[in-house]
Amino acid sequence: MKVTFYLMGLLIASAAMVQAQQAKTILFFGDSITAGYGLEEEQAFPAFIQKKLDENGHRYLAVNAGLSGETSAGGLRRIDWVLQQRVDIFVLELGGNDGLRGIDPRSTKENLQGIMDRVKAKYPDADIILTGMEAPPNMGGNYTGEFRNIFSDLAQANDVVFMPFILEGVAGDPELNLPDGIHPTEEGHRIIAENLWVVIKDVL
Repeated sequence: MKVTFYLMGLLIASAAMVQAQQAKTILFFGDSITAGYGLEEEQAFPAFIQKKLDENGHRYLAVNAGLSGETSAGGLRRIDWVLQQRVDIFVLELGGNDGLRGIDPRSTKENLQGIMDRVKAKYPDADIILTGMEAPPNMGGNYTGEFRNIFSDLAQANDVVFMPFILEGVAGDPELNLPDGIHPTEEGHRIIAENLWVVIKDVL
């Protein structure tokens, strides 16, 4: 964990240096999906978003602040440290580990709200993009329904841009996921990037 935070610190420090040449920053704040668990960082979807930004002439730096195993509570504890660098677009991808662990959806909702509140307080002009997640079906219908509603409710209450399901077109496909059946392959991340780009380009 210490090594992970050290490397992330180096990444954020590098991002700050690059900002002298880059006009704006997109911060991807999430868990193992954002981090690209099991892959190299350049194979995770934030790296593919960076390529699209470059190809389309957008002077943005895409910063991957994903941390494998992160819960919404962990994200809330970490957010102030991450926000030491400027943020123009904040992509929030958290909650999946909460669903896997059966954490009370009300707690998840409060944590995600707290994260967005911190972002808005420090960078009131930043655009926030919230991505949704699904809980595994073995948690039962009541739980999965309540969990799903967390994200749409937060998006509506905060008037933020919303992508209903970050793993759309990827979840459940063995060819697009690693052997654990949870984390996307490189091709899976490419699909995530394509879907998310549709949302991001409208914000740009």
